[in-house]
Amino acid sequence: MKKQIINYVRAGYPGLYLVSHEEQRVGAEFKAVTAELNKTAKPKDNQWSLYAWSFTEGIVNTSDGATIGDTQDPIEMLKGISSVPERSIILLRDFHMFLADPNPLLFRLLKDTLAVAKTTNRVLVIVGCQLRLPAELEKEITVIEYRLPDREQLRSVIEEVAAGEKIKLNGNTDKILDAACGLTTIEVENAVALSIIESQDITPDIIAREKSNTVKKNGLLEIIEPTISLDDIGGLELLKGSLHEMRNLFTKAAREFGLPTPRGQLYVGQPGTGKSLCATATGGIFNIPLVRLEAGKIFGSLVGESERNWRSAFATAKAIAPCVLWIDEVDGLFAGAESSGKTDGGTTARVIKAILQDMQFNGEGIFFVFTANDIDGLPDPLIDRLDVWSVDLPTSSERESIWSIHITKRNRDPKKFKLSELAEATEGFSGRQIEQLWLKAMTRAFNAKREPLAKDVIEVAKSFVPTSITMKDAIERRRRRLENRATPASLAESKVATGPRKLAAK
Repeated sequence: MKKQIINYVRAGYPGLYLVSHEEQRVGAEFKAVTAELNKTAKPKDNQWSLYAWSFTEGIVNTSDGATIGDTQDPIEMLKGISSVPERSIILLRDFHMFLADPNPLLFRLLKDTLAVAKTTNRVLVIVGCQLRLPAELEKEITVIEYRLPDREQLRSVIEEVAAGEKIKLNGNTDKILDAACGLTTIEVENAVALSIIESQDITPDIIAREKSNTVKKNGLLEIIEPTISLDDIGGLELLKGSLHEMRNLFTKAAREFGLPTPRGQLYVGQPGTGKSLCATATGGIFNIPLVRLEAGKIFGSLVGESERNWRSAFATAKAIAPCVLWIDEVDGLFAGAESSGKTDGGTTARVIKAILQDMQFNGEGIFFVFTANDIDGLPDPLIDRLDVWSVDLPTSSERESIWSIHITKRNRDPKKFKLSELAEATEGFSGRQIEQLWLKAMTRAFNAKREPLAKDVIEVAKSFVPTSITMKDAIERRRRRLENRATPASLAESKVATGPRKLAAK
């Protein structure tokens, strides 16, 4: 990042925009940039200086604290830039907030200031947590996505706090860094401090907990704790086998062997059949964090907000990587792609383009998992980047497995039930319906003050309408659309021949 900024400064870029929550880290970065520029400057050239502006203090020289005039107001600040020496970098803190509301005078003055800055080796750097760049200034200012801190930067913060409290890391630094990745330096410092207060040590579990809480704050992402294994999922043997085969591909040994991040997967098919369960299980299978993004939350009402939401979500996932990024209900996201130019000014199309580009060019370390009910409307470039699995209603043997799992889950012995009988009674039911049916049967037994019996299940099943009937037309259409376009997630159900023996004629 430092090298990129130095190149922009040397190339005479007059306006930069750094999107970051970390003012202190940005300030430290630009101090290093200024020092590097001066180290390589020719003897005849003036030294580079670093200034900072805020609405409360005005323009301040960061080296000696000297202020320049009465420049707290943004208009007066732009007028006062001419008093700043040539070969200067000026950090504008919170200036992006003044760009949110159209102000013709401010915009015009900023354009004029940038035009002069280009000829005088002055660089204005807007530092803000959000990208608020009006169309009038899009071509005048270069936007830089300031990445979250890498492991080495986080290590420095953690070691500094540990040294201050005289705490030894006890050889678990890598686990602490794994837990901290995806946080800002301030957030890591806070999490480490809280861990010391709670446990008198720097504990990865506490830092991971605080990261989960922090990630939730933006309302886009959620870190899912690994509570489901493949054994908790009935049926879907082919899909589960594929996940099991990839279980070691995120290890250091796999990277050293030369194996890249595996292709992502799309689980598509009938509702309530285990798509979300398989997605939830991936983090535990691969032993990496699972981050869930609900597709509908990407879209915002403000201009540019949707694209910004995706950039923010992806940047966090990239910082946490290696991880699983589960994008749920993705068919809703892509549904309006074809009419996007007419209905939403092209927002949906731009978000889709950004997702596809990040998957192709910037997705190393991220295992993408998409779940959807329908494949219609999903763009071909997305399908081409993924292994597509068709998840259908459970077969008879799968229903037996699902019954065994749910009976065991409620602390009962499945051997006391004739599972084939329960499977037959629930033909056409989804896995989700079977779970609800078992809970209803248990309720019936509880009210009768006895243990649940198979007859409870059979009686309750009569009041349920299975998915195969309520969604019959949709299921058949979905099966036809997925035929030859997706790999079945389940083993084909074997057919047992019945009927009278056929004798060969003499």
